[in-house]
Parts: sequence; structure tokens; C-alpha cells
Amino acid sequence: MAIPRYASPDAWPLLSAGFRPFFLCAGVWACVAMALWMPLLSGTLQLRSLFDPVAWHFHEMVFGFVSAAIAGFLLTAIPNWTGRLPLQGWPLGGLVLVWLLGRISVAFSATTGGGFAAVADMSFLVVFGAVVGREIIAGRTWRNLPVLVALGLLIAANAMSHAGALGHTDWGAVGKRLAVAVIIMLISLIGGRIIPSFTGNWLRRRGAEDLPVAFDRFDIAVLTVSGFALATWVIFDLTAIVGVLLLVAAVAHAARLARWRGSATWAEPLVWILHIGYAWLPLGLLLLGGSAWSPHVTTSALHALTVGGMGTMILAVMTRASLGHTGAALTADRGTLIVYLLVLVAAAARLFAPFVAEHYMVILHVTAGAWIAAFALFTALYLPRYIRK
Repeated sequence: MAIPRYASPDAWPLLSAGFRPFFLCAGVWACVAMALWMPLLSGTLQLRSLFDPVAWHFHEMVFGFVSAAIAGFLLTAIPNWTGRLPLQGWPLGGLVLVWLLGRISVAFSATTGGGFAAVADMSFLVVFGAVVGREIIAGRTWRNLPVLVALGLLIAANAMSHAGALGHTDWGAVGKRLAVAVIIMLISLIGGRIIPSFTGNWLRRRGAEDLPVAFDRFDIAVLTVSGFALATWVIFDLTAIVGVLLLVAAVAHAARLARWRGSATWAEPLVWILHIGYAWLPLGLLLLGGSAWSPHVTTSALHALTVGGMGTMILAVMTRASLGHTGAALTADRGTLIVYLLVLVAAAARLFAPFVAEHYMVILHVTAGAWIAAFALFTALYLPRYIRK
């Protein structure tokens, strides 16, 4: 349906829609957090944080970068789901400031205190979840309640991460697995809606008759199997039974992806990057399942799901949404194509780093450099779209 986009035509462009400030924050923080991570890892830089360097890196990639991208997407998509006005103006700006407070409080949690840092950081997801819940209830779009459940689980995962920073290491480990699992399920749920839809639209414009299979009972079965496998991983960590379940989930996701006609989209990077981004899920789940018997691949598995799956899908969605909601043609220019290639280089390098121990740090620097370059270029290319009407 056609919905009113702006409460006021005079709204400051950057705060006129959720994707503008939050995609900008995601792009900038992806660069800054990674640039800080390498000297933190080598010991040449120290933060006044209760989180050790590895825990801080994970926390800020997930609850800083990924959470900002999720907020930008949902605050832009929800008005289409509900027919209601988007969050705009200073309420949107206030939510951005709460997100920023979380980044600062975590970085200096040894100074501010762990309790204050936890409350300040978790406030963003709590307030954001309340906004999403209000819109879903007001718009009576009950089919989107799983999104609200996912946000609730992310809040729980964040709380566990802060507990880990305060010395409860077992809770921290569970929180890490829960956060990864929830984001995988979000990609599975939302990707299952948008990838076949966008692919089908693109193929129809070219007169194709063989179209992606629409969401059906098979997709529900894949989500069910994946949810069960990931839940057992979160609760029990990697056991033989959990490994088998994850391998089954990997095969199910691969079969699901094969139904979406990705091989017919090579002429348009804006479409095929969605398929490649989703392909990291079955690969990551395959590696994660196999790590029940080969623990040395666990790190590669987690980075296939995070750097590969999350990083690539986030860039795919942010670029497409930014073009679509600023009136641009839905096609990737050369700069956007380079952004995609850079993030894929980062993901591939991080995947293979543990297998070349003698060059491990060199490959980590390649990964970090490609990641920073991808998001810096994204920010430079799309910033003008965020600050103008």
C-alpha cells in the first residue's frame, strides 16, 4: 500500500528515515571497530574495558555493527509492513544517541563500571525492541512477531555477554552462541522473503518464465530444522548429535538457496550478492557441524557465518535499500561492485587464516584491510544519499 513517508516535509534528511543514520553508523563502526581490533589483538593498544580484546571485538561487531544494520533495516521496512509513519526526527536521533552511548560505555566499562556499561549498552536494544513492538501491535501485523522475539533473544545474549565480562565466563560463551544463532535465524527469515522476491522481480523484467520458488512449507521446514539445530548448539555447545543436526541444517539451507534461481542473476550484482551472502549460511553451518569432530575448524566456521554471512548480507541489504529508498535505479555501479568484492575477499581470507599458521597474522591483516576498505567505500559512496533529500 502507499503510505505517508514523512511526518514533516522539512525533516532533516539524515533523520527522515531509519536507514539513513543507522546504515551510516553501521558503515562507520564496521571500519572503526576493525581498525581498533588489530592493535588491540597485538597489544599495542589498550581500552579501558572490562571486555578482553577478543570479547570486545565480538561484542562490538554483533551488538554495535550488526545491531545498527538491523535497526536501519527494520525501521525502514516496518512502515511498509504496517502502513504507519516511520520513526523520524529527534526520536530517531535519540535512538541513535542511545546506540552511540552503548559503544562508548563498553569501551570504557572499566572506568564507568560494569553495571553502568551493561545498562547503557542494553538500553539500545530494549528501546528499539519497544519501538518495534509498538509498531507491530498498532499495525496488527502479527506475522512479524518473530522479529520481536529475535530482538528479545538478542537482549538476553547481550546480557550474557556483559555477565561474561564481569567474570561469568560460561554465560559469556552461551551469550556468544545465542547472538550468532539469532542473527542466523534473522537472515534465514528475512532473506527467505526478500531474496526470492527481488530475484523474481528482476527476472520478470527480463521476460524469464522460470522464477524462484515462493515461500512455502519447505521454507518453514528449513527454518524449523535450523532453529532446532542452533538451539541445541546454544545450549549444549558442539557434541556429536549437535554436529549432525547442524549438518542437516546446512543441507536444508543449500537446497533452499537452490530454489531461488541465483545462477540466472549474474548480470546484476545487486541481486547475485544476496545469493552469495546467503550461501555463507550453509557453508558456515557445514563447517560448524563438522567442527564437532574437527575442533580446529570452529574459528573458520564462526567467521564464515559472521564475516561471510552477516557482513555480506548486511552490505547487500544496505546498498539495495539505500538505492531503492532514495529514488535511484536498482542497479549496482562499479563502486558498489568493488564493495561486494572487498567483503568477499575479507570473508574468504578469514576463512582460511587458521589453516596457514605461518602466515596467520598476515592474513588477518588482509582480512581487516579488505573489511575496512569495503565499509569505508560503502560509507563514502552512500553518505551523500543519507544527508540529502
